Amino acid sequence: MINPDDRYEAGPMKQLIESINDMAANLGKLESMRQDFISDVSHEIQSPLTSISGFARILKEEKLSEDIRNHYLDIIEKESVRLSKLSENMLRLASLDSEQHPFYPVPMRLDKQIQSLILACEPQWLAKDLEMIVGLRQINMEADPDLLSQVWVNLLHNAIKFTPEKGTIQVFLEADEKEAIVRVEDTGIGISEEDQEHIFERFYKADKSRTHSSGGSGLGLSIIEKIVMMHGGTVCVESSLGQGTTFTVRLPLVAEKQDLSVLLR
Repeated sequence: MINPDDRYEAGPMKQLIESINDMAANLGKLESMRQDFISDVSHEIQSPLTSISGFARILKEEKLSEDIRNHYLDIIEKESVRLSKLSENMLRLASLDSEQHPFYPVPMRLDKQIQSLILACEPQWLAKDLEMIVGLRQINMEADPDLLSQVWVNLLHNAIKFTPEKGTIQVFLEADEKEAIVRVEDTGIGISEEDQEHIFERFYKADKSRTHSSGGSGLGLSIIEKIVMMHGGTVCVESSLGQGTTFTVRLPLVAEKQDLSVLLR
């Protein structure tokens, strides 16, 4: 770092030196983030690959019973799916981070979109005997329907995944003069206050063992936040351990062209 001299205390040279120092600090932070990202990716890829390799090696043994053999094959299949989802989500985030990602807002009925996605998830929440409470106000807005559908699918899947059997999920849509407000509430296991501060960070997992067993990669909420930001909106979480979680998404009713370079991080 450059230490500005007293001679430059109030002059343009001091501003230049401060700018150089800020630039150096930002580059250092960027390099640190890059190293962390590479480390996280390597860890996430290595875990399923180790399982697949290990159980494939065991399957070469001839004395395994049919039940045990099928059990190991199920694990290999599950880990392969997890690896595929990780790759898919990483590619999606890389695409969203680029300024070239297509963003096509059009007039749409937000309530109709959410309703259709809730119905598409019906087999999943019925299988756990979950009560689904839905209150959707008719909302016309401008948004990219393909991108926005990923937000609702991820939120619904998370709510279903982490809510115990016979629990309750509630989905509400309302609006004021400027924005649509979507709330997805569940009676699931909840998220600690400490974890809530990091929940949208890439590869962050509030419960490592829970997320691993459910096939998560810690990227779903990052994708949600990125898409919501592209629409000029916000997403936040409120939760208490053992009492459930509420995600609230706020979206402007009229889409504005976003400067994607500001959103890159």
